[in-house]
Amino acid sequence: QVQLVESGGGLVQAGGSLRLSCAASGGTFSSYTMGWFRQAPGKEREFAAAIIYNGARTSYADSVKGRFTISRDNAKNTVFLQMNSLKPEDTAVYYCAARGGTLASSVQNDYNYWGQGTQVTVSS
Repeated sequence: QVQLVESGGGLVQAGGSLRLSCAASGGTFSSYTMGWFRQAPGKEREFAAAIIYNGARTSYADSVKGRFTISRDNAKNTVFLQMNSLKPEDTAVYYCAARGGTLASSVQNDYNYWGQGTQVTVSS
């Protein structure tokens, strides 16, 4: 069983940056593909970014491409989401998720483990 704990959320002005972290425990982190999803108020949860087990391949939603960067440190069992040029529409609860396999999937149902989420609020 894998436990995931997100951190790093907060309030930031438009154009600013935040770095989210997700610490994993209870499993073999280096074998999991990791994803970041987000859920804005009144909207369904959506894909943001994913990275395969060794960091060799990543994928991004079009809405964050060029502004967000996903990375991982397998020695520290942690995945990161660097968010730059933030916009008010990036305001959401951000969730970390883990799945087996080597596909950097954007599909929520492909992920087996989820964190509790961290709030990101971008003011205009």
